[in-house]
Amino acid sequence: MTIVARRGTATPTGEIMSLWAIPSLNEANRRASELKIPDKMLIGSEWCDAADGRRIDVVNPFTESTLGSIPRGGEQDVRRAVKAARKSFEAGSWSQLSGRERGQRLSRVADLIRLEQEYFALIECIDNGKPVQESQWAALIAAEVFEYYGGWADKYHGEVVPLKHRHYNMVVHEPVGVIGAIVPWNFPTIQATQNIVPALAMGNSVVLKPAEECSLAALKLGELCLEAGIPDGVVNIVTGLGEEAGAALCQARGVDAVIFTGSTRTGRSVMQAASGTLKRLSLGCSGKSPDLIFQDADLEAAVDNAFAGMFYNQGEVCNSSSRLLVHESLYTEVVTMLTARAGQLRLGDPLDKTTEMGCLVSQEQLDQNLQYIDIGVKEGAVLAAGGRRREGRGYFLEPTVFIDVVPETRIFQEEIFGPVLTVTPFRDDDDAVALANNSDYGLAAGLWTRDVKRAQDVASRLQAGTVWVNMFGYLDIASPWTGYKQSGTGTAWGRNALDFVTVPKSIWYAR
Repeated sequence: MTIVARRGTATPTGEIMSLWAIPSLNEANRRASELKIPDKMLIGSEWCDAADGRRIDVVNPFTESTLGSIPRGGEQDVRRAVKAARKSFEAGSWSQLSGRERGQRLSRVADLIRLEQEYFALIECIDNGKPVQESQWAALIAAEVFEYYGGWADKYHGEVVPLKHRHYNMVVHEPVGVIGAIVPWNFPTIQATQNIVPALAMGNSVVLKPAEECSLAALKLGELCLEAGIPDGVVNIVTGLGEEAGAALCQARGVDAVIFTGSTRTGRSVMQAASGTLKRLSLGCSGKSPDLIFQDADLEAAVDNAFAGMFYNQGEVCNSSSRLLVHESLYTEVVTMLTARAGQLRLGDPLDKTTEMGCLVSQEQLDQNLQYIDIGVKEGAVLAAGGRRREGRGYFLEPTVFIDVVPETRIFQEEIFGPVLTVTPFRDDDDAVALANNSDYGLAAGLWTRDVKRAQDVASRLQAGTVWVNMFGYLDIASPWTGYKQSGTGTAWGRNALDFVTVPKSIWYAR
C-alpha cells in the first residue's frame, strides 16, 4: 500500500507541508555518506546483536555496494523480544497509562520524526533505491500517522448497552496484548509506522520485524520512540529473514496477534505459521489493480494518472495501476501516449532531485521482473516499450508497457511488483467490469468518466476495497484500507484499524 505523491508542494493527502530543501546531487551524496547506519536491533532497552552473531549485508541498490550490516535475528532473538514485550505489557508501564498520556508521547515521536525528515529521505534512497522526490514524504506521513492515532488514544470509548432486563452492561475496549508486526520493503518508514502505531495508541506492546532488504528506517523509528518516552520493551525491533525471524514471530506463544503486509504468497505462510496458536491475523496482501478509462474520460488526466499510478516507486506498489483497461475507441491513442511517456521517463541516481524513477530494491526483484517480461512475450503480448535492464550499475529496469494483453495470461493475472504495465481494450461497461474483476485480487481500482451515473454504477460493481473516480492512488490516514479476495483479511488506517488491536470486553452488573 502506498500514497501516490504528485509533483509540487501538496502532500499525497492534499495538505501543504514544509519540505526540507533537497540539496544538489553532490551535496546529497555527501550527506548520505555521513549518515549513521544502524547496526543493532532493539530488544527491551538494549541495542544488541543476534544471539548467534549472524548478520545481513545492507546493499545500496543503486551502487550495488555494501553500506554495512544488520543483525540476522532468529528464533532465540524473537523469544527475547516477545518476553520483553510481554513483560512491559503486564507491568502496565504503557498499557495502563491513560490514553491521553499515550497520545502525548506518540505526538512527541511525531515531532522527532519531522526533525529527522532529511535522515529518513536519504536513508530510503540508499537503502531502497527510490528517488528523493518521493522519499522526501516518508517522515511527514509517518509523523502524521503518529499524531492521528495519538489523537485516538483517549477517544476510542466503550459504551453502556441498553438491555431488555434491569441489569447493567458495560462494554470496554482493552488492548490485545503483544502484537507482532511484519512489514515489507517498498515503503520502509510508512509501512513500519502504519503497522505499529494503532497498536501502541491502544496500549499494546509490539515486536516489529522489518523486511531484511530495508530495515534501517524501522531501526531509526525505534530510537525515536525511546527518545520520546515510550517505555522500554513496548517497542522491540528484530531484524532478520522472513523464514527465520518472521516465522518465529508468527509461531511464538507470547504473541497475541500478527499484522502482516506483503505478498499473498507470504501471507499464506503467515496464516499457516500462526494457526497453531489461533492468533488474530490482519493480512494486507497483493494487488493487481485495474484502472478503467471510459470513452468520455478526460483523456490527458486519465493517462497522466495511470502513468504515475504505475511507475511511481518503480512500480513496487501493491495498488499500482498495473492493469490499464481502455475503451476500444481510445485504445490506439492511449497506447501512443503511454509509450511516448515511457521513453521520456528519467531514470537515475535516487539522490538526484531530477530523477523520476529509481532502481528496483534488489537483484532478486530485478530478476523476477525480467522473468515476467519473458513470460509476457512468450504468451503473445506485444512489448510496446521498455523491457530491458538499463546498462551500467544499479538494479534499473526500463518502464515497460505490454499491449493487447488478454486476461488468460500470467502478466494480466499475477502481481509483478515492478514497472510493468499491461494494457487491454474493452467494448462496453459490462466488459470493463468483467475484465476488472477477473482477478484473484481486489485491493484497489480506478475509473475515468464524466458520467456520474456510470461512475456510481461501475464503482459499486468493482470488487475492490478502494475505488478512485477520476483520480488514482490517493489515500488518507483517516480512510480505511482493505481488500477483497486474496488481497487480505484485515483493515489498515482510519478508525477501523483500532478494532483489530483491541478486544471488546462485556462487563455485567447485577441490579
